[in-house]
Amino acid sequence: MRYRSTSFGHLKVLILVSFFLGACSHTVQVDGNYPSPIGDQLPITVGFYLSEDFKSFTYKEDSEDREEWNISTGRAQKNLFETVLGSMFTDTVSLSSYPQEVPANVELVIVPEVRELQFTMPRETRVNIFEVWIKYNMTAFDPSGGQVANWVITAYGKTPTAFLQSQEQALTQAINIALRDAGANLYTGFGKVPELQAFLSGKRRSLSLREIKVKAKKAE
Repeated sequence: MRYRSTSFGHLKVLILVSFFLGACSHTVQVDGNYPSPIGDQLPITVGFYLSEDFKSFTYKEDSEDREEWNISTGRAQKNLFETVLGSMFTDTVSLSSYPQEVPANVELVIVPEVRELQFTMPRETRVNIFEVWIKYNMTAFDPSGGQVANWVITAYGKTPTAFLQSQEQALTQAINIALRDAGANLYTGFGKVPELQAFLSGKRRSLSLREIKVKAKKAE
């Protein structure tokens, strides 16, 4: 009887520990849709490759100082990059693989990667807000696979907790704000990268020369 009592006690402890661990686990699934930026499109055909890791990205936080968090941003950032890149250029092609099978008309290939995701909770900052930082490594290649440019996009989002029902809801909103910030920085920062400036200038010169030759041929 004593043995049975001890086993039952251990089982009870295990159930309580499991319940406690489960109660400290948080899951966030971010599903955002984002508006297309409005502005002039760059006159080039761009391919972009979103890897499976990028499209299914999940950040896992399981440190001793924090509760367990599983934050999935893959679907949302896929929507974001497809929308923004699709608005930036006259023609875009979503590549299912890279560097294989790049269409002949593609002049530049863009490949984003998640470099870092960080967040803070209200109890850590003593301020009643959630904050999120995301960094993306961006690489542009020419059609033959040579690197044209490499740059970093940083994004920030925050949201107060006062009007939200849960921590998960607050963090989701902060991440969506950070992703909108990433989209704005991608759109406005692309032409400021020196290597891309040089690439675009070369394309414009080439386009102008072609137009001059066409006009000259018509005038003959």
